Parts: sequence; structure tokens; C-alpha cells
Amino acid sequence: MEPLAPESSLAWFGVTSQSKKTGMTAVGDEEILTVLNAILALSRRLRSERAPSGVTLAGISILGTLSRLGPVPSNQVAAAERLEPQSLTRLLADLEKRNLISRARGERDRREVVVAVTAKGRALLKDDLMRRRAWLESAITAALDEKERKRLLAAAAVMLKLAKHQAETREQ
Repeated sequence: MEPLAPESSLAWFGVTSQSKKTGMTAVGDEEILTVLNAILALSRRLRSERAPSGVTLAGISILGTLSRLGPVPSNQVAAAERLEPQSLTRLLADLEKRNLISRARGERDRREVVVAVTAKGRALLKDDLMRRRAWLESAITAALDEKERKRLLAAAAVMLKLAKHQAETREQ
């Protein structure tokens, strides 16, 4: 099956280019769609390397956040994960049921719920990340030459900058 042209793909989803709306031409639809398709394709490929643990990607992300931050109030987890409290509550209930996290009342403020990753949660997170890391390392080694590897590393830094920019934009 022949892929749709970038303009057709955008129109298919009812997406109109911001550059067309504002008259900006610095980045066109084709370039944006190329970057988006590459990010999504790599993301799908990395997801396929996950072990069948039954834990959602959102759950894995929460485990990662708790591993980085340590025990924190649930509202800090919600903010870090950009989740509504109701969505977080459901995810935390599932993780707690699987013994991947623990929840306890705050010592200073008993209304506060402090969330922490358990040893089992840390092990599951490590396994999940190691599987995806192993595939990525193998793919980079097999498919890319030295020049492409350097370009990929530079692109990764730029993508992290974009991700941070998006976070700052939402907080304003």
C-alpha cells in the first residue's frame, strides 16, 4: 500500500498546518510530518520490545518518575506525569494492586498521600528499560554508521530540548 502524501495525511486527520494559518514558512507540513512519523515509528518499535507484564506505558512512566523522585505526594506525581488526579488514582490503584508501588499518609499532613516505588516495581521498570535499551543498542550498532550515530545523538539532544519546551509552554 502506497503511503499518503504528507498533505493528504494531515488533511485526512483534519489537521491544518499552523504555518499556513499564521503565514509562517520556517517549517512546512512535510518536514513536520516526517519528524512526527519518525518519532512515532521508533516509539512503536520500542514498545514492541516490552515484556508482557500487563503494566501500561503510563504505569511504567509513573514507576520511572517515582524512581527518579523518590517517595512523593501523589499531586507531585500527577504534575510530573501531566495527569488529572482521577486518572492518576486509577493508575496508582492498579500499580498498588500489583505491589509495584506503596501508598501511605503523609507524616506532616495526614491528608496527603505519599507514593513510593517498591522493590518489585523497581525490578519491573529495570527489566522493561533494559529490554528496550538492548534492542536500541543492537539496532544502532547494526543499522547506523559512525556518522549516523553522531547525528542521532545530536538529534536526541534536540528532541529533549523540544520536549522541555512543550512542558514549559503548558505550564504558562
